[in-house]
Amino acid sequence: MTKKTETKITQDKTKKTKVTKTKIIKTKTLLAKSAPPKAPAPTEETKPVEEKPVEQKIERVKIDFDPNEYVVYPAHGVGQIVSIEEQEVAGFKLELFVIDFAQDKMTLRVPTNKVESVGMRKLSSQSLVNDALETLKGKAKVKRTMWSRRAQEYEQKINSGDLISIAEVVRDLYRSERQPEQSYSERQLYEAAVERMGREVAVVEKIDEAAGVKRLEDVLSKASASKAEAEAKAEAKAASAAEAAS
Repeated sequence: MTKKTETKITQDKTKKTKVTKTKIIKTKTLLAKSAPPKAPAPTEETKPVEEKPVEQKIERVKIDFDPNEYVVYPAHGVGQIVSIEEQEVAGFKLELFVIDFAQDKMTLRVPTNKVESVGMRKLSSQSLVNDALETLKGKAKVKRTMWSRRAQEYEQKINSGDLISIAEVVRDLYRSERQPEQSYSERQLYEAAVERMGREVAVVEKIDEAAGVKRLEDVLSKASASKAEAEAKAEAKAASAAEAAS
């Protein structure tokens, strides 16, 4: 057999081998495509979760106030708790303090869980009342700013509910007989501060409101007289010193 013949036979065998391999690969691919898909693994059936009805609960907080107790609400002053009641508001049950402001002929309902945020407090102690009365005796501190700005600051102090701050307003706006008269707006703020402070002093000292206001006026009057006397002595001393120097 010649070399050319051997080479041809070898090439034919190689081609047959390649064809056979190609057919086998194609057959496997066709079988893979035609094979039925595998069934998914069985899973547990998910049951819908039943929602339980939400029970309404009353939000309870530690209550430091009792029925018939006097309290101070910053924007309205002294009031008396007449009861603690429950009400449903917007689908929620709330506990409310029912507060009567007899002087204003008004009733206010305050949620028990909002007491701190609104600034409601117990009555001042006798010691704090004494400090407030001492504040009235001090020298007026009037800022040199526009009246509208000062009026706003005075109003904020009155509605703060702080007894000392209210006493400062009374002290700063008080006018004795020998001083210039107050303007209309000054008089309004002064009377509002005196009434607010007088009511609390009256309840703490167990006297009526008129007597409470009178107590403030007496302190202011005596303090003003003492200041006038001290000023007169200072002026006389200065005059005497000037004469001696000359």
